[in-house]
Order: sequence, then C-alpha cells, then structure tokens
Amino acid sequence: MGDWKPASDELARWDATETAERVRAGEVSAREVVVAAVERAEAATPLNAVVTSAYEQAVAAAGIVDGPFAGVPTFIKDLFDLAGVRTGFGSRALPDYVPDTNDSFVDLTVGTGLIPLGKSSTPEFGLTGTTEPLCHLPTRNPWDLERSSGGSSGGAGALVAGRVVPIAQGSDGGGSIRIPAGVNGVVGLKPSRGRYANETGDKLPVNILVSGVLTRTVRDQALFHGSIDAVAGSPELPRVGRVRAPTERALRIGVFTENPIVATEPDVVSAVHSTADVLAGLGHEVADVEPIAGEEFVEYFLAYWGYLAFMARRLGKLTIDRRFDGSAMEPWTHGLVSYFTRRMHRFPSIIRWLREFEAGYADLMEDWDVILCPTTASAAPPIGYLAVDEPFETHLERITAFVPYTPPWNVSGAPAISLPVGMSRDGLPVGVQLGGRLGRDADLLALSLQVEEAMEFTSP
Repeated sequence: MGDWKPASDELARWDATETAERVRAGEVSAREVVVAAVERAEAATPLNAVVTSAYEQAVAAAGIVDGPFAGVPTFIKDLFDLAGVRTGFGSRALPDYVPDTNDSFVDLTVGTGLIPLGKSSTPEFGLTGTTEPLCHLPTRNPWDLERSSGGSSGGAGALVAGRVVPIAQGSDGGGSIRIPAGVNGVVGLKPSRGRYANETGDKLPVNILVSGVLTRTVRDQALFHGSIDAVAGSPELPRVGRVRAPTERALRIGVFTENPIVATEPDVVSAVHSTADVLAGLGHEVADVEPIAGEEFVEYFLAYWGYLAFMARRLGKLTIDRRFDGSAMEPWTHGLVSYFTRRMHRFPSIIRWLREFEAGYADLMEDWDVILCPTTASAAPPIGYLAVDEPFETHLERITAFVPYTPPWNVSGAPAISLPVGMSRDGLPVGVQLGGRLGRDADLLALSLQVEEAMEFTSP
C-alpha cells in the first residue's frame, strides 16, 4: 500500500451512528469531527477518491445541522448535484458545471444531518465497475493501492474503507453500490426500486437506478434508510422502520455461486459457503438454488446498459448543460452506444424480456425469503486491467466476468446488500450478496445485522 495507510485516530474508528451519538452527548463537537475528516481527506490523496472538495463549506455547516446523523461528515457521488459544487459526472464531456440546487436524494441525505465534504469519484456516467476515468487519476483501493476500488461508487467505497468518512452517498444501476462495497470491505445496500423518487430512473422503460450509501456497519445502513424512508419513502412499500437483529423467524435462504460467464474464484466461493454455514447455524433453512440469471440475461442487460450510454450522449446538452460535448466521451462509452444501436431494432423485445425477468424473480421469491451469492466473481482487479481505453471487446469481456452477479437485482427491483465477510489469499476483501423480496428491505437489513453479529467483518 505504499506510504499511505487508512486513518487510525479515534474519530476515524467510529461508525456514523457512534459519531452522531458522541456529538449529541457533547463528547466532541461537530466542528471537531468535520475538521478531523477534512484532515483525513487531505492525507488520503493517494486514493484519488475526492474529485471536488467543499471543505470550507462543510466546516461552516458544522454545528447548524439536525437529524440522526447531525455532524457526521460524508461525500456525495459525482453523478449527483450538490448546490455550489461542481458536478463532473466522471467525464471530459463537461466544462465547469456548477448546479444551483441539490438533487432530491442529496436533499434527503443532507436532511439526515450528514455534512458533505465534497464529491467522490466515479467512472464516466457510472457506466462501468471500476473508477478509472480518463478525466483524472484512477481511484485506488485502500487495501492495496495497485488495485481497483470498483465502481461506479468507487470513490465512496475507498473513502469509507480508508476511514476518511464513516458513510458516503452512492448509487446503483447494475451493482454500483454493492461492487465497491464488496472489493473495499464495506457494507452497501441497494434499496428496493421505488422506495425513493428518482428523477432519472423513473423515466426509464425499466427503472434499474436507485440511490443509497456505503458504510462500515449494517446499523448505519439501517439508521440511514429507516430515517429517510420515514419522510420520503413510497407508501406503496412496507416501511423500513427501526431495524433490529435477530430476525424473529427462520428464513428460507437459497444459495448459488455459479454464473453464466466465468468460473468464480475459490476464495469467493468459500466466503459464500462460510456465510451459508453461519446462517444455517443461526437456525435458518439454507439450500442450493439455481443461478437466477443465464446467458440471455447478460445479453439483454448489456443492450439496456448501452441504451443508458446512448441516452447520456444524446441528451447531455438538454438535461445537464448546453456546453456538453458528447464527442469527448470515453472509448468505452462510445462502444456501449454502438453496442446498443446495433440492437436498437430489438429494443421493444428486450424491454419485454427484462420486465418478464422482474416478474419471474417475484415468482421465485414465493419460495425463498433471501438469495445468497457472491457480490463479485473475484477480489479487486489490478489498476489498468479494466481500463476504459482498452478495445471495447476487451473491456466488455473483463467487466462482465468481474461483475456477473449484481445486475439481476437492478432488473428485479428487489433489495440486495453486500457484506464484507471474507478475505482472499492476497489479503483483499471478499463480499457476499444477500438479495430479498421487493419492498422487504427491513427483513434484509435485520438478517444482515444478524450476520454481522455472528461473523467478523473485514476492516482496513
């Protein structure tokens, strides 16, 4: 890891819940907490995880906020608008775009009392599973600076794992919260589709986009989602409420480790089996289940992913800034656009198939409460292995082999969480994924709290 190591001071060891509790108790001031986090962020330059700082703004806000996380520092992913702070979308296609208002989810995040220190890094428009955009240096994994931090919430994952902040905002369209959670050794929940309004996702033919946070503990996830769901959650879904472990009843948990693309690394398979054994020991009914997605899913999801790139390039001038220059987007993005346009004539049938997959997942979950599988097929790959300026087919082959497990939950709309339960033989974190029923986020969090109590989570 070179000369840099994750922060080890007392404040850096607190999770977001404990930090807020100590601020409320008067043991430490919000200003002290924020200033210490700024110092950690400045010392963590080797991670390349902060793209735009707002340190003075954060210090000024300390002490005048309220909410369950009042005084706790955070970062906002650079796909989201934070008033007065540049939004870059991880892209060379935009000049200095500075919004006047917050995105709605940023409002919810700040409304909990969290204090943004700036913007965390992301790949261009969040379109791949590593954070190595051409507009700035690659974001590095705190466990090994020669490894990827994942994506697309890669900056958030690195900053939480590096103990710069205890909680960071992210988003997930194909695994973009869970992938960096898995490879950085932190916790990441993709909430149920529709739990919170999403200006972009709600306009899509299949809404795969949700927002959330990355944390070091499950209880931080539970407090965050319970708090914002209480004020802005969909009335059509069960409330998150106050989540507690253990769960009150034995759950039926299906387990699989295979995927249609690649042989999963033995260390990852071992982490899944170890988690399954723990769950069985806790009294849950655990049994094997067939993988929930096959080769057709991969083909159709990639075409839909290309549609997102196509829309980003086509609508950037209208929806972001008139100075947006689509020609300056990265080779990987242009390749995705071409991948989609070659299949555009099949788009209506692709949409129908994806919607049928959603219905099929709901049918499957009539028999299961939770599905357990890997988060990624391997631990974090080396920096450069997933470079976005490699030939399109090379990147496509490598990225689909790295992250074959997370996209099904974006299409199904159901919640899924990555938990840091294992380590690879190279000393890198390994995450496992628990996926639940649509709207049953609280059940998934309760089970995750139970796993957290029973297993020793990885910690940088």
